[in-house]
Amino acid sequence: MATITERLGNLPLGKFHYRLLMLMGSGIAFEALDTGLIAFVLAKMIGAWNLTPAQIGFISSAGLLGMAFGAVLSGTLADRIGRKTIFVATLAIYAVGTGLCGLAWNYESLLVFRFLVGAGVGGQPPVANALMGEYAPVKHRGKMLVLQNSSWAFGWLLAAALAYLVIPKYGWQLAFYIGALPALVVVYVWRILPESAMYLVSKGRHMEAHVLVSKIEQELGVPVGEPPKQAELVSARTQKFSFLDLWSPVYLRRTVCLWVLWFGMVYSYYGIFTWLPSLLVKSGHTLIRSFEFLLYMTMAQIPGYFTAAYFVDKIGRKATMGSMLAVCAISAYMFGNAKSAEEIVLWGCIMSFCNLGAWGITHAYSVEQYPTHARAAGVGWAAACGRFGGIIAPIAVGSLMTGSDQYGIVFTMFTIVLAIIAMDIIFLGKETMNKSLDELTESQAPAMDLAATKSSGLNG
Repeated sequence: MATITERLGNLPLGKFHYRLLMLMGSGIAFEALDTGLIAFVLAKMIGAWNLTPAQIGFISSAGLLGMAFGAVLSGTLADRIGRKTIFVATLAIYAVGTGLCGLAWNYESLLVFRFLVGAGVGGQPPVANALMGEYAPVKHRGKMLVLQNSSWAFGWLLAAALAYLVIPKYGWQLAFYIGALPALVVVYVWRILPESAMYLVSKGRHMEAHVLVSKIEQELGVPVGEPPKQAELVSARTQKFSFLDLWSPVYLRRTVCLWVLWFGMVYSYYGIFTWLPSLLVKSGHTLIRSFEFLLYMTMAQIPGYFTAAYFVDKIGRKATMGSMLAVCAISAYMFGNAKSAEEIVLWGCIMSFCNLGAWGITHAYSVEQYPTHARAAGVGWAAACGRFGGIIAPIAVGSLMTGSDQYGIVFTMFTIVLAIIAMDIIFLGKETMNKSLDELTESQAPAMDLAATKSSGLNG
C-alpha cells in the first residue's frame, strides 16, 4: 500500500499545486514588498525625522533581528502545531506590523514595529517552503519551490513602484498602509489553505491525511489511494526534535552545509544590495545613474529565478547552484573592477541573475534536508543564521570603504564569500533531485522510528 508521501510525490502537476503556488508566492511577494518599502521610505524619513546614519542602521538591524527570531520560532512551532496555523499567523503579524509602521510617532516606536515586521517576514519562508515541499510532486519539487520564491523579485519591483508613485505625492505613511493590505485576506487564506498531509501523518493523524490526499487525487483525476487500516490508526507515535539534534551525527553534515550556505547567501545579498547605490556614487556615478544600474540588476533577478527553476530538476540542485555561485563569484570580481557603464551593467546583471537564481535553489534544497517532524525547525535555524550574516555584511562593507580602491576591495571580499559557499554546496551538499522526502530522510531516522513508520505504511 502506497504511503502518503508516495501518493503525493507521484501526483501530476495540476490546479491544486498551482493554487498552492499562488498562495505561498503571494505571501512571499508581500514580504518582499514590506522589506523593500523600508529601504525607500528611509530616504524620505531621514529629512523628516532628522535620522542619523547610526539610527538608520539600527532600524535595518531591528528588522533583521526580528527575521532571525521569527525564523526560529515559526519553524519550531510549525513542526509542533502545524504549517497552516503558523503561515497564517506570520501573514497577519507582518501585515499588522507594516500598518503600525505607518502609525509610528517617533524613532523608538518605529524600531519596535520594524522588529515585529521582521518576525513575520522571517517566519514565513521556513513554513511556506516546508508546505510546498511536502505537496510538490517529486519530479517538480525543485521547480515549484524556486518559482514560489521568485515572487520575491516581483515584491521588490512593487515596492519600487510604490516608492515612485505614492511616497512623493502622498507620503511614506500611505506606502506602509498599502503594505498592510494582506491583513484583509487572512481569513480567506485560512479557509482555503490545506494543512500539510505529511505533517498530519507525523502527528499520527493518518485518517485526516488520507481524507485530505484523497480530495486532491479526486481533483487531479487520479485513482484514490487506500485508507489506513485500523491497526495503523492506533500505532501512531509523535517524534520530538530539539536544537541539539541538529548537531547530532545524523544531521551534522547537512546542518553545517545549510548554515554556511544561508550565512553566505544572506551576507552577499544584503552586503551588495544595501550598499550598492552608495558604492556606485563613491566610484564617480551620479545618484540617478546608480538607481538606473540598480533597476537593471533587479530586473535581471527574474530570469535568474526562472533559469534556476528550469535546470534544478533536470541537472540537479548541486550542479545548478554550484555553477550559479561560481559564475556569481567571477562576476562580482569583474563588477568590482568594471570601469565603463557598459561593464557595470553587464557584470552587475550577471551577478544579480546568478545570485538570486542560487537563492531560489537554496530555499528548495533546504527543505529536503530534514524529516517532516524537524523540517520547518531545521530550515528556520539555518535561516536565522543567515539573518546574522545580513546584519554583519553592511558593517563589514562600511569598514572597508576606505582608501582609493574601496570599490574593488569590497567586491573582492564578496568574490571570496561566494566562492566559499560554492565549494560548500559542492563538497558538503548531497544531491536530492528526483528523490522523495522519505527517501532523503529515511537513512537519518533512528532504527526504532524507521521500523515504526514502515510498519504503518503511511509515514511522513
